[in-house]
Amino acid sequence: MEKPYDLEERTFLFARECRIYVQKLPKTISNIEDSKQLVRSSGSVGANYIEANEKLGEKDLSFRLKIARKEAKESKYWLRLLQELNPELKENSENLLFEVEELRKILSAIITKTTK
Repeated sequence: MEKPYDLEERTFLFARECRIYVQKLPKTISNIEDSKQLVRSSGSVGANYIEANEKLGEKDLSFRLKIARKEAKESKYWLRLLQELNPELKENSENLLFEVEELRKILSAIITKTTK
């Protein structure tokens, strides 16, 4: 299977940037809960992608990649929600939204290749 050389690093950096982003948010109950969801989803993108590349069988590989893509989609949802509640942090969240969409597209392309 061909993999983009930097995807593993990008998923790790994405999760790290999400953690930095949520630390800057005002500490409201709704922000805290939404931030927890974002951090879980962003971390899971990286974890599932890395696990998918540790010599799993073809079925498990495809399954892990699909979970990573789903988690990327969920990260996008939580980022949008936090962005709506915190317009002052919009620029940072726009960068993260771009990155999560790129990760989702790359994962989708890898899934397509592995299932052919």
